[in-house]
Amino acid sequence: SFEGRVEVYHDGKWGTICDDQWDDRDAEVVCRQLGLSGNPKALSWAHYGQGSGPILLDEVECSGNELSLDQCKKSDWGQQNCDHIEDAGVSCDPFTGTDIQLYASQMWPVLLPYYIGTIRLAGGRSPREGRVEVYYNGDWGTVCDDGWTDLGAQVVCRQLGFR
Repeated sequence: SFEGRVEVYHDGKWGTICDDQWDDRDAEVVCRQLGLSGNPKALSWAHYGQGSGPILLDEVECSGNELSLDQCKKSDWGQQNCDHIEDAGVSCDPFTGTDIQLYASQMWPVLLPYYIGTIRLAGGRSPREGRVEVYYNGDWGTVCDDGWTDLGAQVVCRQLGFR
């Protein structure tokens, strides 16, 4: 799934994150940490339902460039002033961006492999270039270039988190 309530594991237990200061930059870090590269969107007020157990983090403030929530400014573990009605959520869904939705019918061959797997660039001289590969049924495979355009490249770059 590409979306849900955010829960973290700390000191032997799972808990939620309070939505105070929660925004799309925090969602971007969560999506990156989970290996998802869709359009990050922060959701508040227990959008995906209230959790149970401890609320482990509050006042999370990421810049959006961090690799994990551990690197973000936040309250100390367990220090919070929230109820579960404030549980934070994220959507990393590649179909939440209007620019992608507008082109979904034209780009279906490009979007479908990402939707059912994950995507990467391989064989390039840097992490920002290379052959487009998708992971499906336990294997990495390439994408055929029939009908490939700059628009397809833009979609892939966005899915990989490049602007």
